[in-house]
Formats: sequence, structure tokens, C-alpha cells
Amino acid sequence: MLFRRLFSLALVLGLAAAGLSASAQSNRRGRKYKAPAPTARVEITILRAEDDKPIENAAVVFTLVGDQGNMELKTDEDGKTLLDVLPVGSKVLLQVLAKGYQTYGKDYTLDKAQMALEVKLKRPGKQYSIYERHPDQAAESDGAGKDKPSDTGKGDANKSDKGSAKTDESSETTNQPGSKPDANQPQPQ
Repeated sequence: MLFRRLFSLALVLGLAAAGLSASAQSNRRGRKYKAPAPTARVEITILRAEDDKPIENAAVVFTLVGDQGNMELKTDEDGKTLLDVLPVGSKVLLQVLAKGYQTYGKDYTLDKAQMALEVKLKRPGKQYSIYERHPDQAAESDGAGKDKPSDTGKGDANKSDKGSAKTDESSETTNQPGSKPDANQPQPQ
């Protein structure tokens, strides 16, 4: 009976010691705990350039410079969206895409804890056509001289043709009746 009491007392003391050691370990955060970097809160507002009205459902794409992947957000009815997960000091490429507007893109450095960006989107401009006249271009760059051969080139070509005709005549005169015929040339029969 004494043995049972000593055994149960030892068991209770052992469990108490294990509980104390477990609670002491739970106060630690593990090895080499590193607190996350503070994040920047960036509020982006997308407006029309012609009348400063908000653009709803525009895609706002953030790409971290040097990292893979990106994050896309959509604007609300006020043309606003909020990003608060990127660390302060990171460099990002901001792209804004909206139907019926030119795509916007610019690099930013998130150097403050709170930032507000306003982007004004323009309507697309008229496309450039090579088939229309453009009065702002210089007269010499109209492309007329590029496609047409110059007159000086024609004169050089005629001179070289005349010179080659002379060489052909001289080769015919070398085949005299007493000389040996060339094996590469066709012979008259």
C-alpha cells in the first residue's frame, strides 16, 4: 500500500513537471522569429481625363519589380481601390486597363506608409496611316527617294554593261582559227 501511494505521488509530480515545461515552451515564438515588414496602404483613384468622373470596374494591376507574379484589383463605383499588402519600400509597376481607354503604366516606389495615387485615363487617339498625308512631316522624308532608283545608278549600270560587252568581244577575238578552242565554251559545228 505504501508502494501505491509513493507511485501515485511520483506520477502526480511527474505530470506537474511536464505541464510546467510545456507552458514555458509555449511562451517562446520559436527560433529566429522575424516580424513581418510594415505594409504600405495605397489608395488608387481612376478618373476620366476629359471630365474627372470615376471609371468603374477598371483593372488595376500591381507587379513587384524583381518578383514573379502580380496582383489585380478592380475599382468600385467611385473609381477607387485599396492595396495594403505590399511592404513599405517596394518598387512596383502600376498598370491600369479599362475598356475604351488607353492603357496606363508607370513605376512607383512605395516609400510611405500611406499613399494616394490618382490616374487619369485618356480615350484612344486616331491611328497613324501611311496612306494619308501628314503636313507636319518634312518634304524630304516622304519616302519617294527610297523606293525609286536614282538616275545616277542608271548611268553606272549602263557603263558596266558597256564594259562587259567589250570583254565579251575581246574573248571572241581571242579564239582565232589557229588557236586551241576552250573546252568550257560551246563550239560551232
